[in-house]
Amino acid sequence: MTQPQLFDGIIGKRFVAFLIDATIITLLTVLGFVAVLILGIVTLGLGWLLFALVFPVVGLGYNALTIGGPNSATIGQRLMGLEWRTWFGGKVSPLIAAFHALLFWVSLGSAVLWLPNVLWALFDPQKRCLHDIFAGIVAINRR
Repeated sequence: MTQPQLFDGIIGKRFVAFLIDATIITLLTVLGFVAVLILGIVTLGLGWLLFALVFPVVGLGYNALTIGGPNSATIGQRLMGLEWRTWFGGKVSPLIAAFHALLFWVSLGSAVLWLPNVLWALFDPQKRCLHDIFAGIVAINRR
């Protein structure tokens, strides 16, 4: 709050970062589906039971490893000059990063949840969406 420059342009940067990360997650998911397809052939169909796990594992794992990792940001967020911190300034753990991603993907799946989630950021001084607040984290411009 005392350093408004940390939040300048956050909403636009997050949107562009989302587009980059969604592309990466899509490519990783396709690779995961191909791996499960091959595993299913090798295991005479048994491996195909894993199809339902590919997107959740890729989507949550990507965020857990990147936001919860040493750079505190996904690839798209790093390209846009963003990083994530806890509300008190600490690094985000992989578990919190995965929880944050889960809240985001759930809200994205429903207009009833998505609209208030995103509109909140327009009025929040730190430009946080509701899923950011529930996860206890905030996006900031890298210093």
